[in-house]
Amino acid sequence: MRPVFSREEAYAGWSRLHGGIDPRSSMWISGWVRIAHTCATPLVRAGVSPSTVTVAGVAVMAAVPLIASAGAAWPMVAMLVILVGAVLDGVDGAIAVRAGKASRWGRVLDPFADRCSDLLLVLTLVVLGAPAWLGVSLALLTLLLESVRAHAQATGMEGPGVLTWWERPSRVIVACFATATSAIEWCARRSGIDVLPALDGITLVTIYSIIATVLAVAGLAQLLVAVHSDLED
Repeated sequence: MRPVFSREEAYAGWSRLHGGIDPRSSMWISGWVRIAHTCATPLVRAGVSPSTVTVAGVAVMAAVPLIASAGAAWPMVAMLVILVGAVLDGVDGAIAVRAGKASRWGRVLDPFADRCSDLLLVLTLVVLGAPAWLGVSLALLTLLLESVRAHAQATGMEGPGVLTWWERPSRVIVACFATATSAIEWCARRSGIDVLPALDGITLVTIYSIIATVLAVAGLAQLLVAVHSDLED
């Protein structure tokens, strides 16, 4: 087992797991791949399996809504936990590539874990004050998008079809902004500062949730167009 991986090998490995997409086409994706492979190095040396990291990532994400529900400045801690969970989500694939442990079970477990994490992030928005109906709508749209993608791939579509506006990075970013600003709002209120004087009764978390829902609708539309173009007879 060779723990040292070149940057190009990391890019090639990520591309194989994501339908041939070149991570170098995006500054964000290429940077994320480098971070994931750097974090994977000690785990590869220790012989940790990709599935173990996948399960650990879900366990970490499960703590997020619990921490956020503590209120006060705790949502800021929740944001840091989200980032740890997001890193683990990328590290499992890096380990699979570097250790040659990619498996059919892993291809089932990984998306299942991703959907669990997605729902936990939506639950966090609701815990922080987003309306329950908005959280349910966002959860359903997210699951619908991923269901369309999974069925299209089973039908013969190569790769993800298209990288939409509502992918895993977008979901993590929205949750991070929501948790961070919830803590900031609490600190501001303690100081007697009205964070949103013109939007009485509407929290920043609700605004983020609305933005996320719009992105999810747009992302689903993007994917349907791409799937139709790819699979049309």
